[in-house]
Amino acid sequence: MAYLVLLSFLFLFATHRLLSRRRHGKTSSQKLPPSPPLAVPVLGHLHLLEKPLHQSLARLAARYGPVFSLRLGSRHAVVVSSADFAKECFTEHDLTFASSPRFPTLALMTYGGTTIGNCVYGPYWRHLRRVATVHLLSARRVSSMLPAIGAELRAMVRRMHRATLRRRLFELALSSLMENIAHTRTSRAVDDADTDMSPEAQEFTESLDVLVPLLGAANTWDFLPILQWFDVLGVKNKIAAAVRTRDALFQRLIDTERRRLEDGVESEKMGMMGVLLSLQKSEPEKYSDDVIMALCFSMFTAGTETTAGTTEWAMSLLLNHPEVIKKAQAEMDASVGTSRLLDADDVPRLGYLQGILNEALRLYPAVPLLIPHESTADCTVGGHHIPGGTLLFVNVYAIHRDPKVWADPTAFKPERFMDGSAEGSLFMPFGMGRRKCPGETLALRTLGLVLGTLIQCFDWDTVGGVAGVDMTEGVGLNLPRAVPLEAMCKPRQVMLGVLENL
Repeated sequence: MAYLVLLSFLFLFATHRLLSRRRHGKTSSQKLPPSPPLAVPVLGHLHLLEKPLHQSLARLAARYGPVFSLRLGSRHAVVVSSADFAKECFTEHDLTFASSPRFPTLALMTYGGTTIGNCVYGPYWRHLRRVATVHLLSARRVSSMLPAIGAELRAMVRRMHRATLRRRLFELALSSLMENIAHTRTSRAVDDADTDMSPEAQEFTESLDVLVPLLGAANTWDFLPILQWFDVLGVKNKIAAAVRTRDALFQRLIDTERRRLEDGVESEKMGMMGVLLSLQKSEPEKYSDDVIMALCFSMFTAGTETTAGTTEWAMSLLLNHPEVIKKAQAEMDASVGTSRLLDADDVPRLGYLQGILNEALRLYPAVPLLIPHESTADCTVGGHHIPGGTLLFVNVYAIHRDPKVWADPTAFKPERFMDGSAEGSLFMPFGMGRRKCPGETLALRTLGLVLGTLIQCFDWDTVGGVAGVDMTEGVGLNLPRAVPLEAMCKPRQVMLGVLENL
């Protein structure tokens, strides 16, 4: 067995070297991006990458420059850590970098790479993008979703005391999306229940809890495909089983919504699945059940992590800066008053709250390396030749903390987004160009409402009165905290009357 493995690796290495020479032979005279010299056979530079990945890439950028290249097993990649060169990628070369790479692990989870964030650029992606922007995430549709989000938020507020915020916020986001996407309503008959999630939301959470660790164990396949041949732990079969469970849930939700449509539900009361099923009637080839599942899965995964993770980081920052909480509360008391909860229409008028949210997204962008892109043709970035087929990683985390662009870049200063000092600086927590996140408007309106309500209703402190919250970053695509945030909260005296009547 060991002999066969060794022969397989040697074959892979020889094939890779031959293809690489053919591919890059014509560009040998052109200026390629600098690269670390320590590439090893088969692995390339994989051994240099540490976790969290965005921090590791930032350290390499400090040594090799704002545009540098890596060989990641069988794939070539370029890493951009400069605002100017990121703009170049997403303006001058936006079409060239409009596609997404095909990763074996993600294909298992994303319907063969057909979700809006993972499909290759072309007619199918343009169709999904149009559906998302016109039918699912238009300004009108987002506004119609906010009452359900507000209802879930009020239910969460009723149960707040000592809070593991990550869990509470994830449940809030997922339950809100479940109601808006699949029209499943959460029962709140028992106010002392530990969760507000519907059974469907809990089932979806359980499927993710199975999938995410499995994908983490298998993601080396993306760069060393040969490892799929030696799946001795049966990871692929376990992923497939978890995906079948998830898809069975989605199919039940689709079938339930289809029956509601047959009963004549009014169009304004349709969830996202209902809108898509109504389109399916006229164009069944474009709106198959699989396409509907792929779109809804994109909404679930993007919407839950963005809300939960960003709000958790924002609250961590606020706990370390209690004076900012007091200033935000004073703004709300003056603008909204203390006789009602703030609503979605109040949020745009609260400039300091907007500054807090933007500063949290600057320091802790929800996806610090964005979704990977792939060049479909040769181009030049920062004077360096980028061959077609190269992976592109844009390190937004590093760009948002660049001392050449941002004054005191690691400090938490919401005022920078109010006094004009942030104007002209590249701020792109949701990406840029054609593949920019289509859910940005929904995310920002939800985040403002959630964060604002937590600040308006409660006074906050660390557990046990410990001085300062540990801001250590964890490992993951969506920049989690190393340890979930726990905090103590008590109702503000001026808001007791409102909270007692929720």
